[in-house]
This record gives sequence, C-alpha cells and structure tokens, in this order.
Amino acid sequence: MAPDYQRKVTMDPSGFVVLADMVPHIVQEIRYYSTYNFIGDRIDGYEEPCALLTKEAARALKGVSNELFVQGYRLKVFDAYRPACAVRQFVLWGIEDTDIRMKPYFYPDLEKQELFSKGYIAKMSSHSRGSAVDLTLLDMKTGKELDMGSPFDLFSEISHPDSRAVTENQYENRMILRKAMIRNGFEPIDCEWWHFALGNEPFPDTYFEFPVSAQYLKK
Repeated sequence: MAPDYQRKVTMDPSGFVVLADMVPHIVQEIRYYSTYNFIGDRIDGYEEPCALLTKEAARALKGVSNELFVQGYRLKVFDAYRPACAVRQFVLWGIEDTDIRMKPYFYPDLEKQELFSKGYIAKMSSHSRGSAVDLTLLDMKTGKELDMGSPFDLFSEISHPDSRAVTENQYENRMILRKAMIRNGFEPIDCEWWHFALGNEPFPDTYFEFPVSAQYLKK
C-alpha cells in the first residue's frame, strides 16, 4: 500500500456496481444507514440502505454466493463500500466524542480509545477502497442468521475468527463463511469474523468519497 502522500481520494464511482444487481440472492441490512451501530446515529455518506462494491469484488462475491446457495445459505451483507467521510466520522467519534450510549451493545469490555489499538477502527479503511465487505450467512431452511458466536460489530476477542471461546458449532459456521470467501479471492483479518477484502483489489491506493447511493451510480 502506498504512503499517505501517494494515496488519492476521488468521487468517481465508475468502477462500482450495486451489489444486488450482480448478486441477486443477497440479503442486506446496511447497519451504518440505520442508527443501530456502534455510534448510534446514521453515518455520514450513507444515503441509501444498499451495498456498493467494485465490479471485481462484486464478481468474486457472486462466486461465493453461488457456492453457498447450493449448500442452503444466502449471504447477508452489513456493509460494503464505505465513503471516506464515514471513516472520518468514526475517527472523530473515537477521539473526541464523549458519547458512549452504544457501549453496552458493541464494545462492553473496551474503552473507546482502545478500538484503534485493537484494530476495530482504522484511520484509513479498506472499505473506502471499495473491495471490502462485512457479512454473515443466512440459513434458508430457518430464515435466520447462522450462529457465529458473536454479533456483527461486537468489538471483543470473542469476535476474532479463531476464538475458541465460541462453541464448536459456532466456530464451524465461521469457517463455512471464511473458507468460501478465501476460495473466491477474499482475505480475512484476525479481529473480525465478518470482514473480508478482495486480495487482488482494483484500487489499492485509491479511497472513494462518493455517497452510498444507487442513484449516484446512475448519474
């Protein structure tokens, strides 16, 4: 990855697609469009509750979806492309804002400032490069999410993919998702079972600022 002075920020959405247009089986619950997230407010830049990704990442995720669909699972997406302005809001909230009303739900055992050192909040997010996604699996038989042992955005060691504080079944559920994502070109991180980024991402040094809006892509 390039140093800060070589990175660029752009409003150009031409390399992006609406994920649901390419992966019709996905379920979406875009948390940062809602107020049920670790800050407790709708996040800057989220103008529609839809997932956007680069064409390359969406194509790879379609492979994941097809593979898991025949096994009885659908992908449920919590976040995909994240505007750089949203990341700045996260950082300012973590450094300056004294609001901790969502602490019991999302970071009960940590102080806000620890969210940076523990890797849960980054000053520059891979999501803003457009090829990262946060997701889980939905069981088509029950209509419910698979039990992963911790909910999305629970900032805790139990959310680490290799945590053995979860049950064997919960761990196996994590591995179903993880193995399918890796087989299709995505890379995991060590502190969040739900986060994956395309290994061969098309914009490794570019951060995007345009809003999360299907209408913006159609302009």
